[in-house]
Amino acid sequence: MQVWLEWAMGPLFWTALAFMILGLIRHVGLTLWEGARAYQRAGDKDIPFGKVLATTLKWLIPIGRLRNRWLFSISTFSFHVGVILVPLFLAGHIKLWREGVGLSWPALPNGVATTLTWIVIAAAVAVVILRAGAKDSRALGRFQDYALPLFIAVPFLSGFLVMHPAWNPFSRDPTLLIHVLSADLLIFMVPLTKLSHMILLPFTQLVSELAWHFPSDAGSRVAVTLGKENEPI
Repeated sequence: MQVWLEWAMGPLFWTALAFMILGLIRHVGLTLWEGARAYQRAGDKDIPFGKVLATTLKWLIPIGRLRNRWLFSISTFSFHVGVILVPLFLAGHIKLWREGVGLSWPALPNGVATTLTWIVIAAAVAVVILRAGAKDSRALGRFQDYALPLFIAVPFLSGFLVMHPAWNPFSRDPTLLIHVLSADLLIFMVPLTKLSHMILLPFTQLVSELAWHFPSDAGSRVAVTLGKENEPI
């Protein structure tokens, strides 16, 4: 068991982390490249950066959308907050970084980290139930939309059990192995799944805005494509 733990916490973790970083760099690079191309083709190059920033913040902090499906909005917002904060600022994780590569930063109080952990687990279940219960979301939902939140809950639940032995009905080492393996797989999946949107969101709103600034001859080119160039306007 110890050999498996050392492998999962060592070579496998660093491989997954490197894959995630390189994958996200690729995503960001392609997004910026497409944004630059859209800007070069745009007929109107006056970009409302204030509007882009406001739209981005609106999606990051869904206060204005709480009136519509408020429970789903709160669940997804809480879920994202916990998924980002707990892995980065859990004292136990920071200790491993300090011992491994000498990096360290302030940690969340243990009580706050525990609360956020339970919020992630509860929100993951709530998101799946609410998505399945809403007709419009159910029609658009894919397998990963249901499986991914539940899988994300696995390293959080197993990590909680490792940190609280009195609650753990299983042996510590197998629970720790499940925690590390599931976390490694989750890190590996970030650039391959919708998890990447947590990194790409600030860029996607800008690219979306640029995409609607059509070139000056876009209308005539669309007409040619549709075979309608000789029809009166």
